[in-house]
Amino acid sequence: MHSNTRLPQAFIDKMTDILPKQLKIEDFIAICQRPLRRAIRVNTLKISVEKFQIRAREQGWILTAIPWCAEGFWIELQEELTPLGNSAEHLGGLCYIQEASSMLPVAALFHFFTPSTQSIVLDAAAAPGSKTTQIAAKMNNSGLIIGNEFSSSRIKMLHANIQRCGIKNVALTHFDARVFGKWLPDTFDAILLDAPCSGEGTVRKDKYAMNNWSQSSINEIASMQQELILSAFHALKEDGILIYSTCTLSHEENQNICFFLKNKFPEHIEFLDLKNLFPNAEETRTAEGFLHIWPQVYDSEGFFVAAIKKTKASTVEPAVKRLGKFPFIRPTRQKEQALYDYFSSQFSITNIEGMLYQRDQEFWLFPDPIKPLIKELRFSRLGIKIAEEFGNGRKSGFKSTHEFVTCFGDSTDAHKVELSAEQAQQFYQGRDIRDVDAKGLKGEVLLSYREQVIGLGKSLDNRIKNSLPRELIRDNNLFVK
Repeated sequence: MHSNTRLPQAFIDKMTDILPKQLKIEDFIAICQRPLRRAIRVNTLKISVEKFQIRAREQGWILTAIPWCAEGFWIELQEELTPLGNSAEHLGGLCYIQEASSMLPVAALFHFFTPSTQSIVLDAAAAPGSKTTQIAAKMNNSGLIIGNEFSSSRIKMLHANIQRCGIKNVALTHFDARVFGKWLPDTFDAILLDAPCSGEGTVRKDKYAMNNWSQSSINEIASMQQELILSAFHALKEDGILIYSTCTLSHEENQNICFFLKNKFPEHIEFLDLKNLFPNAEETRTAEGFLHIWPQVYDSEGFFVAAIKKTKASTVEPAVKRLGKFPFIRPTRQKEQALYDYFSSQFSITNIEGMLYQRDQEFWLFPDPIKPLIKELRFSRLGIKIAEEFGNGRKSGFKSTHEFVTCFGDSTDAHKVELSAEQAQQFYQGRDIRDVDAKGLKGEVLLSYREQVIGLGKSLDNRIKNSLPRELIRDNNLFVK
């Protein structure tokens, strides 16, 4: 229990003033002092919901459906021998540990937005990656997602989660999201702006979240949020969908930000009603059709979600850009064919979609819709690195990457070595695997656990050499089965 969660009296007084009449402040205070229910989202790029439910039952997990996300579940573990984040299901990218309310913005986006293979979506504040990976699954790994994160320290975590989930349609950028309106006006089919906020809704998972709460800090944050939503509006195409969300409760950071945009561009903005997003959404719906989630209503975090349609094109003075030289080139047809022939002969993988680019000895696969943006934006990471070339002449060859097999490995039934639970643990610990039947396979092989590809190895005479990237290694307290 979090009975010592700090709620400043000024905060309680403010919440009392804005709380809907049908709700009681005593219930709000009580729920803030209760621990948050854990939740997960099934990554349908890796496994179907139905197959995941079977695995969950085998693990003794109790899943309860989250009404606004078909892939989301509250989870109870009957016996937690290892942390949920060290389970085989999480490490293998089959699921993402994500708070239930956090799944709402993406659910709202795809309630109104139907993507195509050429759709371009911006996740303006993407780390640690819960919503980016949710968007990618909804887009079935096609189209293009620009995952932007202003905090340089969080980019690495964002990339690790994208890599773990087998996602190939993301380009990462590292900007203050206020630049997009002028840098890429009228560009995106849809934008998710899960804005930085005061975090008033997060006290159930962080009892110290309100330690530095003040009205003055809220006013400062709201000023920044106005600039962010204005930038997102200009970056959005006509008829595009913008989702604005926060994990806070004050009107200054929520409704008022949407009203700010509406008042500034009254002929360009339509608020879309979220009343039909899920059963009982009406319980937290505002008069404008927003969802203002009070934690006691759905036993969740506090949250806010608004869906906005840009009904008319806007104009903005474009930014003066200074971009460095793009470090990639298109490989020769012969080199491209040689690489794809290697993937076909070594793994029987042939369905490789995307544009192949080369940087020195590295080969990268870019999402097709990125082409018009290559000379418009500077990227921290673009697409996925699928291989490296080594040697020259007759001794030359290709070395595949972990990213490649997490994205494409499950498309083939060939060239796989099935690992036991103990061997899979060794793999995630970064150790070479011994005493394994490689079925006579030589060179690079796909490693799978419970018929799910988890990585790449190189089959030698008496062992399989581990190719797991260092940043994904887990040293101890891993899953048992």
